[in-house]
Amino acid sequence: MGRTVLVRTVSADYDLIVIGAGVAGLTAAMVARHHGLKVAVVAAGAAGGQIINAERIENFPGFPKGVAGHELGTLLFEQAEAAGAEFMLDTVEGLAVDGEARIVRTATQDIRAPAVVIAAGSTQRSLGIPGEASFLGKGVSHCASCDAPLFKGREVCVVGGGDTALDEALVLSSHAARVTIYHRGERLRAQRRLREQIAAARNVVIEGQTLVEEIAGDAAVTTMRLRAQNTGSSREQKVDGVFVAVGLDPAAAFLRGVVALDLSGHIETDIMMRTSLAGVFAAGDIRKNSVAQIAAVAGDGATAAIAAFRYLNSRG
Repeated sequence: MGRTVLVRTVSADYDLIVIGAGVAGLTAAMVARHHGLKVAVVAAGAAGGQIINAERIENFPGFPKGVAGHELGTLLFEQAEAAGAEFMLDTVEGLAVDGEARIVRTATQDIRAPAVVIAAGSTQRSLGIPGEASFLGKGVSHCASCDAPLFKGREVCVVGGGDTALDEALVLSSHAARVTIYHRGERLRAQRRLREQIAAARNVVIEGQTLVEEIAGDAAVTTMRLRAQNTGSSREQKVDGVFVAVGLDPAAAFLRGVVALDLSGHIETDIMMRTSLAGVFAAGDIRKNSVAQIAAVAGDGATAAIAAFRYLNSRG
């Protein structure tokens, strides 16, 4: 039998390639189109990125009553598409250089353009403890807005002490009988507004200085092992659901050796979102020193698009 050979297609018809279709990527695509650039947006998931899993977003300008994440994601996508951006559903595997061209290598093709905006975002960080991976989808979750109705009247917990963790707990409090927030610090890191909302929720309990060491069960999660940091003592706790919200890791592994990354894997940029490689820009929480707020990452996307336009214009 003959060997099957995968023939990769090559596209060189774009001025700018945007990697990622979250808030930063969609904003970059829209602004770049408004500046007259021909834009391709490449993303492996649904347009809107992680915000589509947010039940309600209250920190984005223009929505005084808040907006559902999936609604905002759809609006941003429609705006970029209406501006003329082209979308490709594909997985980006690498970035290469060929003279003046920047080549985005996906699972199926090579796409060439003189400029690239990297807005690939981040991935949910795991606890790295026994039982976490094996019970994913069987009581372990990273998305309260997706799975909260499955735990109506049951005992659940959220692991984490930041904004996302408290957002998850608030969503769960409308469904679960009891929600416990476990975090390892002495104080919650979340913003004051969220702390006040948690304090007002009657079925939410907070346990600080607590580490989750193991998740266990049979067909689904039933217990977890906890350790108190101040005393070192361990205990078993019954629980039906564990929602992990301990932060994000930049989705930048495919860029190692291509652009400068910091020790945590974030892309290093200047104030105009320029990376160490000419013609390549980064926007959103994938870059170093991002404040990871939706309004801020939208601003990153706009800045990166304008910087890319100026770069291309300077080259004639």
